[in-house]
Amino acid sequence: MIDFNNGSFIKLKQTDPENALRVVQPLLIGGEQVLSAYKGVRDFVVFTNMRVISVNVQGVTGKKKDFTSMPYSKISVFSVETSGVADIDSELEMWFSGLGKVHFEFTGRSDIVRIGQIIASYTLR
Repeated sequence: MIDFNNGSFIKLKQTDPENALRVVQPLLIGGEQVLSAYKGVRDFVVFTNMRVISVNVQGVTGKKKDFTSMPYSKISVFSVETSGVADIDSELEMWFSGLGKVHFEFTGRSDIVRIGQIIASYTLR
């Protein structure tokens, strides 16, 4: 599992959701859809209509992967920070019951407002 207690995970940039779907497809349940995906060097984060899935690619070959599933229903608080003039990166923080704080940093080109809307639409029901 990714150590979410050690600050930021990795700077993520938007990627084609179809690439992420190929990896996470076996984990998805009926009616679950990938909405967006963000990738670091090897690791990536997928936002579905039910949860956030963090994928930690391990080993030299990258065949070993750790999947952390974080359902929106367990989010008690979340925060988005948009990029600015001097600080071109944006941030997302989510507090999950039973897990604590999860922090992701995104490149300035990522649509952090859209990410906030996705989370809000599933946590504020």
